[in-house]
Amino acid sequence: MKAHTPTAEVVLDNRKAKQDGTYPLKLRVTFNRIRKYYNVALPSLSEADFKKLDSSKLRDPFLKDVKVNITATVSKAQSIFTQLSPFSFDDFEKLFFPKEEGANPANVYSTIELYVKKLREEGRVGTASSYECTLNSLQNFKKKLRFEDITPDFLNSYERWMLTNGKSSTTVGIYLRSLRTIFNQAIEKGLIGREKYPFKKSKYQIPAGQNIKKALTMNELKKIFEYEALPDSMEAKAKDLWMFSYLCNGINIKDICRLKFSNLDGDRLVFYRAKTENTKKSNQKPIVVYLGADAKVIIAKWGIPDQLPNNYIFPILHPNITPERERALVKDLTKQINKYMKRIVEKLGISKPVTTYAARHSFSTVLKRSGAPIEYISESLGHNSLKTTEHYLDSFEDDVKKKYSNLLTLFKEN
Repeated sequence: MKAHTPTAEVVLDNRKAKQDGTYPLKLRVTFNRIRKYYNVALPSLSEADFKKLDSSKLRDPFLKDVKVNITATVSKAQSIFTQLSPFSFDDFEKLFFPKEEGANPANVYSTIELYVKKLREEGRVGTASSYECTLNSLQNFKKKLRFEDITPDFLNSYERWMLTNGKSSTTVGIYLRSLRTIFNQAIEKGLIGREKYPFKKSKYQIPAGQNIKKALTMNELKKIFEYEALPDSMEAKAKDLWMFSYLCNGINIKDICRLKFSNLDGDRLVFYRAKTENTKKSNQKPIVVYLGADAKVIIAKWGIPDQLPNNYIFPILHPNITPERERALVKDLTKQINKYMKRIVEKLGISKPVTTYAARHSFSTVLKRSGAPIEYISESLGHNSLKTTEHYLDSFEDDVKKKYSNLLTLFKEN
């Protein structure tokens, strides 16, 4: 007899409307034809807003965060299912609703601290560090902060204070988006009413970062490619890893560090972005890179000789590394690459800031200028914001990838 397996889904409990016409979102767990509904840290929604969650063009920041947290809630339940054999609702409830200590519901700072702790436990040390920076900034601005204190006037004052103290508009945006996430979590937990939500167009809008052009021209890329660094030096390694990023779909440094020989498949490099590792497996899309001759030379030059499938290609990380140590090594390598690339471009007379991000931006811009379709560029970068991209995913065969990969080194023909 086939064993039953539990299922989880977040549903709109429309059996009874609240006074404002909304309905609570509940986690529905089904096992052996028995259904149980659980109140979870999710807000109440109208039927119209609930239907909007299925849209691929969701614009409302609040609903975007709700959608993310719905996915996280279901994933948490599914993870607990795997720990229970046999399954029972009682055991599920004990694991899903553990008692939380140290929380002060009205205190913004304790809420951020708990979230940072959770992120670290999940190994998301980079995100945890970003929220810690937000926490430090807020505490320097205001010693005590309750959720009801976060109003449009507060946000405007906090923004002005950060800019006055030398923070860039990009940093200001990062800190305020983190605060917005925490506020959304507070709404979901019932710590503050949704009507108090201050991050609306009619109330307060988070400033966009300055769009500084970072892409290099073909002539500038040629200069970097042809620059002769001292063999086996850190300068040579920095230049080659920067070029590898540019040649391989703008792959970021963390993903370069994580590459293993199992990611190589002939002329293809296939990997998942570390940035999407917390995304549901079914929603993850692999990045497929056509490896040209120049990228292969860099692998042969700096990669380890023992090409076992589970070995890292580049000798930067090691097996069983902790998330904290991985982050430190990736951060140090990024810093080294940026330092030496700054020296190289100064020697070459290039006035633009050439960082690791510039490699990614240059990859996409060169392809765009060369006539590559935006859907191909989006797929290559690993973006999933374009609905159209999903319809093109299977259409870009290896010969097309090779064609567009060759566009990246057109400067060699001059």
